[in-house]
Amino acid sequence: MAALQLETDLLAQVGAGQLADSAEFAEAHNVDHQAVVGLLKSLVMADMVVMEAIEHSRLTVTPAGQLYVGVAAPEVQVFNAVPAEGITLADLKTQLGVAGDVGFKQAMQNKWVGIDKSGGEPKVVRKVESVQDTVLPILNALAAGQEGSLNEAELTPLMRRKLVAKEAWKTWKVGKGPCFALQRKKAATELTTDMLQSGAWRDTTFKPYNFDALGLPPSGGHLHPLLKVRTQFRKIFTQMGFEEMPTNNYVESSFWNFDALFQPQQHPARDAHDTFFLTKPAATPASNFPADYLERVKQTHQHGGFGSIGYGYDWKVAEAEKNLLRTHTTAVSSRMLYRLAQEGFHPAKYFSIDRVFRNEAIDRTHLAEFHQIEGVVCDYGLTLSDLIGTLQQFFDRLGLKKLRFKPAFNPYTEPSMEIFSYSEQLEKWIEVGNSGMFRPEMLRPMGLPEGVNVIAWGLGLERPTMILYQVDNIRDLFGHKVSLSMVRKNAICRLGL
Repeated sequence: MAALQLETDLLAQVGAGQLADSAEFAEAHNVDHQAVVGLLKSLVMADMVVMEAIEHSRLTVTPAGQLYVGVAAPEVQVFNAVPAEGITLADLKTQLGVAGDVGFKQAMQNKWVGIDKSGGEPKVVRKVESVQDTVLPILNALAAGQEGSLNEAELTPLMRRKLVAKEAWKTWKVGKGPCFALQRKKAATELTTDMLQSGAWRDTTFKPYNFDALGLPPSGGHLHPLLKVRTQFRKIFTQMGFEEMPTNNYVESSFWNFDALFQPQQHPARDAHDTFFLTKPAATPASNFPADYLERVKQTHQHGGFGSIGYGYDWKVAEAEKNLLRTHTTAVSSRMLYRLAQEGFHPAKYFSIDRVFRNEAIDRTHLAEFHQIEGVVCDYGLTLSDLIGTLQQFFDRLGLKKLRFKPAFNPYTEPSMEIFSYSEQLEKWIEVGNSGMFRPEMLRPMGLPEGVNVIAWGLGLERPTMILYQVDNIRDLFGHKVSLSMVRKNAICRLGL
């Protein structure tokens, strides 16, 4: 039955003074009694009806008692299972199951059976010739709804044995409330301009405003573990005197992302299988790049210079113009170093922590987007020893005091080193970053003076976060599968403690 029709019938019956029991109304309309009670409570809140409880109770057979309805009382089952020569208690309980355990105690209490120890192994034997089952008729009568035929003296022992229990419930007598009506009129929750203009507000019933009601408690913000770890990295950089680079351009041109870093145009990283290229806008016009710098980059790629023979290929402006989602924050470093050269060189330390994008297969340790941490130091006369010393100082603040370095290759650094650290938590050596000294083929076309060297290193933000917070799958840390409860409950991050 539709809720609106049920409410209409209920109000009509209350108006006629005929709703003496809500259970009878529910039965007559073939609906669940709880649905009627819910409707009544809603009408009570609107002051349309009042309710008076009617207490009901009855005795019912418990689930334990149901085991014996139509069969026999457990003590009778025990008596009947004991043969003339007796039976061991273990065999008796195995034969009867639950009834054997419960029935034996009651049969002993009734002195129907006893324990005979004269023959060696104790046995359960009969102590009377026959017994009468006084429990079964009571259970059968209650199960059939014939409580009226029983007296309290018969029922009390069975209640103590928890074979019978009293079941209580309520139904409701319903009468008219102070705002009774045969049809509920929905109260307005706000005063509108139309009501004021038409005068309808005079005849409109408004929902009373509860000035004592408390508003919803404001939900405080919660920092994601990545943000907590990033904050710690930023503190380390700033404590070491680094300046943060602006990293708010996710879309970058191939010129700043690859060409300015002396990365050849035929390099595999420029393939669509490794890089997300944009289709709209697909390119940045070459006129947006510094013309003289563009020419120097072109010449260095084609013919070399500064001690290099270059790559010896036909460098194309069209390739440099292609737009992409930046594959590393080193693109930001190239912009910063060029600007530093144009404004007049001075020693500087830069860092960045932001998102980069690579067209990689997604698995438990890789995503197509992640965060890269990068540090850059530029000054006169920097050497590989300066890089190693800076890395020792940086990672020592992270709590990674044991470092190893392995020679590596990067298109824009020479020499290059992979950084490994011994993790006490994982009890093994793990790769923690990559590093190197920027090549002269990258720095001199920018206009940086002779003798100026740049050391740099980079690492991911997700992997140390996964280790610190014991996250096994990167998709549980970053992306649409992240648990909000994890974000709310994750611990404070303290690096290097």
